[in-house]
Amino acid sequence: MAQHDYNIANQSFPATRTDINNVLSAINSSNSGTSRPSGAVSGTIWLDTSGGVTAYALKFFDGSDDITLANINTTANTVDFVDSSVASDLLNDTSPQLGANLDTNSHNIAIDDAHGILDENSNEQLIFQTTASAVNYLEVTNSATSNNPSISATGSDTNVGLEFSTKGTGAIKFNDLAYVPQQALTSSSNAVAWDTQAKPNAYHLTTENTTFSAPTNPVEGAFICLEINYNGSHTIAFNTVFEFAGSTAPTFTSADTKTDILVFRYNGAVWQEVGRTLNLSES
Repeated sequence: MAQHDYNIANQSFPATRTDINNVLSAINSSNSGTSRPSGAVSGTIWLDTSGGVTAYALKFFDGSDDITLANINTTANTVDFVDSSVASDLLNDTSPQLGANLDTNSHNIAIDDAHGILDENSNEQLIFQTTASAVNYLEVTNSATSNNPSISATGSDTNVGLEFSTKGTGAIKFNDLAYVPQQALTSSSNAVAWDTQAKPNAYHLTTENTTFSAPTNPVEGAFICLEINYNGSHTIAFNTVFEFAGSTAPTFTSADTKTDILVFRYNGAVWQEVGRTLNLSES
């Protein structure tokens, strides 16, 4: 590594040859030194070694100032070129800005635990917490005209739920109607099977005399609702896992074009009746 003033003095041949060799050495080492070469002119490129082997800087002298072209780390064997629109590479730039959309190019964005997205005032807006052995995750899907975007729980497990938690006495607020879609239950061989996890808000249009079997996938504290629409004078009965008020099942309407509505809560052992409305007009 060497520098030279690029001035070959009028001198004896041995000294001239030494001077020429020193110039060639400066050229061969990119004019390296801890400061700008004394003979630098506008257009001189030189290697600033003042930062040590992990922070060499290749610079361009414009006649008055040195402009950094690249940062070089000879220990890691890396070169970080400095774009004209930023002050340094992204690792060292404390306020990088995008000039266009960021395209991940089929790659992911890796976020450290308890880090995420800040707003323009540097306030936390979305923070991610990590689980080392995570296999389940969220999918956020946008939608076309007349369709709703969705947030879905998915992953390698067969059944994946979705949890919402508030802090302290905070509550979950819905600005518009929140509802559980009503889904149909059908009977077969005079029995109705009811998956209460998949269809907590259900209706049944009678086609025969039937008994509601013990529901599957019960969860303690869960509520379920049932609307029975009578399409004929069909009788209705319930498995003993359903406990009615006074331990006595009501006399169901069982009349064509009529509706009965029942609500139950699971206490961990039985489905307890918490509400009933019978003999409504079917609409």
